Amino acid sequence: MTLPSDTARSWVDIDLGALVANARTIAEASGTRLLPMVKANGYGLGAARVAGALEALDPWGYGVATVDEGVALRGAGIQRPILVVSPLSPATLEPIEEHGFRPSIGDPEMLRCWLARSTGPFHLEIDSGMSRAGFRWDDEAALAAAREALATADRWEGIFTHFHSADRDAESASVQWRRFQAVVGGLPRRQVVVHAANSAASFQREYAADMVRPGIFLYGGEAGAHAPRPRAVAALRARVLAVRRVAAGESVSYGAAWRASRPTTVATLGVGYADGVHRDADRRGAAPRMVELRGRQVPIVGRVTMDQTMVAVDDGEVAVGDVATMFGGFVSLDQQAAATGTISYELLTSLGARVSRRYR
Repeated sequence: MTLPSDTARSWVDIDLGALVANARTIAEASGTRLLPMVKANGYGLGAARVAGALEALDPWGYGVATVDEGVALRGAGIQRPILVVSPLSPATLEPIEEHGFRPSIGDPEMLRCWLARSTGPFHLEIDSGMSRAGFRWDDEAALAAAREALATADRWEGIFTHFHSADRDAESASVQWRRFQAVVGGLPRRQVVVHAANSAASFQREYAADMVRPGIFLYGGEAGAHAPRPRAVAALRARVLAVRRVAAGESVSYGAAWRASRPTTVATLGVGYADGVHRDADRRGAAPRMVELRGRQVPIVGRVTMDQTMVAVDDGEVAVGDVATMFGGFVSLDQQAAATGTISYELLTSLGARVSRRYR
């Protein structure tokens, strides 16, 4: 059997039409413009291809985490504003200015540094409760310094905050929003772009502001009770590379952590933890993770290895060359993440470089 090199082992099918449909759903629900997050290589799916598809929706710009991610977008022909959402630091000040990206500024010292050397636009970050970066909503000294600096800053373009639990705790988002609005109201009055909503908050119009910053929902991940179910965007596939019959009592994979309770057909899939399938060893009492194979779900058995994953096929109906779907089919992205003990974001961004990305 001869197979194309990009599907001989493992690959991910990426439905760009579904991604655009998810983005359109957010735009319609929020009633405002989009600032899609395409950091971490478009959540593992290819930032250039993702941004290229989203261009049809006329987003305000794109959000990245690093200068290199922004440079890659420019290299792919993306000309819209690029906001680097990681905090501006002495190490990133010069390259952000050089490439014309928008920095996220979250402390008085970096605000002074940027204004002293650059005439480029920038966004101010407010920490309303995430406790990660930004001017704290209750740090009066820092906010007073910001007010003084911003009074004459004619390239101040935007101000934002980030919700920590909008997908599961409506009251926390409300508290953060009130804190954020109090800070915004106390700063010099200018025509700046206000943004706060991630995927989950984008479906709550009170937080839409001037634009929203969707992430996981674009890529097919669920975004809390207020959000509809997104269309699946990514499907991770793997070929069956080998099939064997093991007797009752025989073990499978490293550490002999799993033993067959009866004679069992075991299929070896060409995907492992180097490709993004978490090893997830020794989760005592946890239900087995399932994958789709020949139209039904089969359990992963034994420890996932670097390059391969084994599944038990009770009815024996399996052959070398068959295709298993790890997530994005019968087993959704979020179902697989929950069974693995993680979140959808981590499964997508864990996809390895040797996993081919196929787009449609």
